[in-house]
Amino acid sequence: MSTRPSILFPLFADLETLDGVGKKTAQSLGGLEIERPRDALFSLPYAGVDRTLRQSIRDVQPPATATVQVRVGLHRAPTRKGGPYRVTVEDAQTTFAIVFFHARPDYVQKQLPTGQDRIVSGKVELFDGVAQMVHPDHILRPEEADQIPAFEPIYPLTAGVTQRTMAKVTAGAVARAPDLAEWIDPPLIAREDWPSWRAALQQVHRPAGPDALSPQAKARQRLAYDELLAHQITLALARAQQRKKPGRPSVGDGALRGRVRDALDFQPTGAQDRAVDEIVSDMGAPHRMNRLLQGDVGSGKTLVALLALLRAVEAGGQVVLMAPTESSARQHLQGLHPLAEAAGVVLEILTRRDKSAERAAKRAALEAGDIQILVGTHAVFQRDVVFADLRLAVIDEQHRFGVAQRMELGAKGQAVDVLVMTATPIPRSLALAQYGDMDVSILDEKPPGRQPVKTALVSVGRMDEVIQSLKRAIDEARQIYWVCPLVEESEVVDLTAAEDRFRRLRAIFGEGAVGLVHGQMPPEARDETMAGFIRGDIALLVATTVIEVGVNVPNASIMVIERAETFGLAQLHQLRGRVGRGSAASTCLLLYQTPLTEAGRRRLEVLRETEDGFRIAEEDLALRGAGDLIGTAQSGLPRFRVADLDRQAALMATAQQDARAVLAQDPELLSERGAAIRTLLWLMEQDKAIRLISVG
Repeated sequence: MSTRPSILFPLFADLETLDGVGKKTAQSLGGLEIERPRDALFSLPYAGVDRTLRQSIRDVQPPATATVQVRVGLHRAPTRKGGPYRVTVEDAQTTFAIVFFHARPDYVQKQLPTGQDRIVSGKVELFDGVAQMVHPDHILRPEEADQIPAFEPIYPLTAGVTQRTMAKVTAGAVARAPDLAEWIDPPLIAREDWPSWRAALQQVHRPAGPDALSPQAKARQRLAYDELLAHQITLALARAQQRKKPGRPSVGDGALRGRVRDALDFQPTGAQDRAVDEIVSDMGAPHRMNRLLQGDVGSGKTLVALLALLRAVEAGGQVVLMAPTESSARQHLQGLHPLAEAAGVVLEILTRRDKSAERAAKRAALEAGDIQILVGTHAVFQRDVVFADLRLAVIDEQHRFGVAQRMELGAKGQAVDVLVMTATPIPRSLALAQYGDMDVSILDEKPPGRQPVKTALVSVGRMDEVIQSLKRAIDEARQIYWVCPLVEESEVVDLTAAEDRFRRLRAIFGEGAVGLVHGQMPPEARDETMAGFIRGDIALLVATTVIEVGVNVPNASIMVIERAETFGLAQLHQLRGRVGRGSAASTCLLLYQTPLTEAGRRRLEVLRETEDGFRIAEEDLALRGAGDLIGTAQSGLPRFRVADLDRQAALMATAQQDARAVLAQDPELLSERGAAIRTLLWLMEQDKAIRLISVG
């Protein structure tokens, strides 16, 4: 299995082995990421042109493409240099001109000899009320008419590559595609009425009409499914490999968890109880846990994490909780502290700001096992941080940490269980693409006592009214967040907007009442301002998006988001989640600049209609597409050539179920279908999967 099957060799040969592809064309095709015939197979047309042979150009409404048979008439050479060269032609019903610019007369004479019939296909336009066709796309003898497809596919291009080149290259690659054994489950193929792999390739590269270009077309769905299945098999193999690694069952008597539950003044939600059961069950199993805890804003992830942490402590081990920033680490510490105290467990924090003596004392206590739960930032990764018995690593906001860091953390203990938490609801299809190797627990209920947040859309033109209403709120001892616009993806420019707004509001509300936090501040100054806001000394906090995650101030009940139309939906939802945490009725004001674009209006309306983060995430996906939604640079999202996660999302869930079912029955992929899946993995260049099988 460690070598590519010979049946695939022609698809992985040099591009120059295809007819009509020389060194220069091969280099140009690199601009489209086409480096071998196999890449050309998966470079699909995105549009098409109707080139049905018609009686006359009168059958189309200019400007439009027409294909007609004509009798060639008079040639008129240009009267000035670079002027148009005109050839009068006549179809079955009318006369029109074919026009060339910068053309050589001998070339035009040869293409369109006077008195002969030709098939021409190109764009018909009106110029001074007279029909003309400039530079036809095709000029052929009548007996060659079948060389023009009735519906011609249009491919993405790059410098040095024409439509004709793409047609030739893809046709050559499709001709090489071998008949491969079927890797999709036969009942699924029958249910979806999908063609075979080779037939699907022929259909997508020779579309019969516009419907064949749709993501819902059978051939396109089939090829997308192949890609998603290969991806999910890879993730399922990684998951199976992870599960093979012996874990250390953490078994506890439940005493510490019982103390925390007794100290709560509310009942956990059903979703919280379910998630705790799933995590605790994983921790007691003989394999390592690799689980994602996905919860909407304010769904109570911290409590679930703590109850899981205590399982490891009951078993005599230690736990680390990693947060992406210092302020979110301190928020976790603050949230966990009273509950850890109720359980009688030692909780500490380790960040880069610890003084050397303080840090040394914490390190010694950690190594001796005297600290049971450590909350920290990247500082925890450092070599001199040693645990007595690390059993569980909890990682908050996984996308801020690389996989390598996750493994580094795991290496600080023996067979460490991993729990990843995210407060960003992700649409199911993307969660499966990104976290398909993990087991998932979802918190989709709000804890009791969380107030609904009233969301209102207000034009920036009504700023004075907004400020008057804030004055009244401050008189009632309420606290307010004011988030400044996202000027561009630059903290420095956003900062100007925040500082400007801070100065204006301070002039209105008074020196001590208004605070400012942003990402460029020294952490000490930021923490000090946040502490003032938490204590209630500061009534109004002006901020950039640094407050998006993890800030918890129950008394803050008003969120103003200035120029809300410049933010993404998920980000607006995260920001709104900072209020509604106390007993007071809460409000979120979305200040927008007119005129709003259609997409901007839709985003703000979705937010006004619902507080359900998962519904918001699905809407965000529909509005922005998968790449933008997670931010391609840090998304960890695979790049698919054929599959369209925005419009073929349902296929991803099927692929995951199928992949896990296949490997449960045939973990080494040795059956007939298993062998076909191995070929698929080679075809899709899933080398990681192939390595996993060969070591398995």
